[in-house]
Amino acid sequence: MTAVRWIVALVILLTGASGGLGRLIAAGLATRSVPFIAATRDPSRLPDPLPGSVSQRTLDLDDPRTMAAAFDGVTTAILVSAGFAEPDTVIARHRAGLDAAARAGVRHVVYTSLSSAGDHLAYALPHRWTERYLAAGPLSWTVLRNGLYAELVAPDVARAAETGILAAPFGDGALAAVARADLADVAVQVAVDADADPREHSGRTYELVGTRPISGGDLAAAAGPDVKYRPTTLAALRADLTDAGLPPFAVAYVTSTYATVAAGFLADSHRGTGGDLASLLRTPPRDPIAVIRDSMVTT
Repeated sequence: MTAVRWIVALVILLTGASGGLGRLIAAGLATRSVPFIAATRDPSRLPDPLPGSVSQRTLDLDDPRTMAAAFDGVTTAILVSAGFAEPDTVIARHRAGLDAAARAGVRHVVYTSLSSAGDHLAYALPHRWTERYLAAGPLSWTVLRNGLYAELVAPDVARAAETGILAAPFGDGALAAVARADLADVAVQVAVDADADPREHSGRTYELVGTRPISGGDLAAAAGPDVKYRPTTLAALRADLTDAGLPPFAVAYVTSTYATVAAGFLADSHRGTGGDLASLLRTPPRDPIAVIRDSMVTT
């Protein structure tokens, strides 16, 4: 049987292109010499100049006026989860983006979700809602269930290197942290594959977590040979975050992360494979401790 050939001009749209994950995905797409569009609410935050195969568009998921033009002519969209906000705000953003993609005739959406181990996290709800909305909708889709970034704990480790104490409410738990660059590499590979043939990853949900769990003691050792780990309480963390002026939803998000690690729900590394991580990467997964140490330099 002769394979069906897709006779269309292939264009990938990347949302959130100026964010931490988005920038890495954009850099990866640029190396693949595929035409793609870097979309963000603030194009001034994009690298200047952009690589030759890249164009830019304004896309603000809070502003319906930007939707039609942003998705025009797009065949595959990488929808990077739309941010650090109240769950109803994030859900509204995702709904608006997916509805606009469907109206524009986008063939396939790659969505950066949250690992299944993260269901106890306060920010899991918008991810699970978006997965359900995709499954019930008209678009072909792939869900990338990303684990928590190794880079997230770099500030804790950097402070510990200065003070000699890693004081954090990790308890006796551990985190299968994953390098953000590995997640970006997978997103690039899946999007390029799906753009060539949407059937390649259609209807697939991939689990992408770190290949080994990292404990509070491991993080202390990463900070320095004489650094000690001292477990603290969630109440103390919540008070510190509130005193620092974080909005209530942000306080809940951060404390739920530590609480879920301490309770042991985020340690699963899928027997050292990172779930689907190793099979989708073209290179071995990055060492999370090395990633944390590198991130400390720029934190």
